[in-house]
Amino acid sequence: MVVEVMKVYVVIIIQFIIWSGYTVVAWLSNHDQLVYKVIMFFIFYYLAFILGRTLTKSGPKAFFLTSLSLTIYASIHFTLAHFS
Repeated sequence: MVVEVMKVYVVIIIQFIIWSGYTVVAWLSNHDQLVYKVIMFFIFYYLAFILGRTLTKSGPKAFFLTSLSLTIYASIHFTLAHFS
């Protein structure tokens, strides 16, 4: 039980690192067209999903954790952008 919780924790933390990397890459490609940013988002999402599936050994759990980490990261990111 504790091992499963730690796997989830590790997946979320590593996915936060992936979303931070996406934010940096999106910031560096500020002048790119929207279609390229959308493609880049899906590449990062797929990378985060594959990492989650590899660590949890479950597709549905990996999908849930990837969506959850994205939602949490986006809410933190937009909240900080709103207050700065």
